[in-house]
Amino acid sequence: MALTQQPASSGSDGQRYATNDERKRKRMESNRESAKRSRMRKQLHLEELMSQLTQMQNQSAVWHERIDSVGRNYHTIDAENNVLRAQMAELTERLDSLNSLTRFWADANGLAVDIPEIPDTLLEPWQLPYPIQPITASADMLQF
Repeated sequence: MALTQQPASSGSDGQRYATNDERKRKRMESNRESAKRSRMRKQLHLEELMSQLTQMQNQSAVWHERIDSVGRNYHTIDAENNVLRAQMAELTERLDSLNSLTRFWADANGLAVDIPEIPDTLLEPWQLPYPIQPITASADMLQF
């Protein structure tokens, strides 16, 4: 007897396909949610980086202003130092001239005069011709 057999698994194959389709659909949905979370994390990270960039640019601007301020102060002080050096050179020359006149007068009158040599403070700054005085500074002197 020849019986035409229907596949016994046709009902179970349909159920298996339905189960596979359901798993595939759930996996796709899970992947979509995962991709959405990934995009959100990426967006948050980008926003955080942009915030850090803005903050660093602001800090950079502040530092550039401070550097410019220090540079201006340096040039002002350097100019003042140049004026003081010129004044010192002029006063040293005057003193040398007065010492020369004093020696001439002492020699002409037969007197012994002890005139100490003036050290060159530019060549030997550690041998100052005047007593060392403390330098006073205020707290706001070094603020920028």
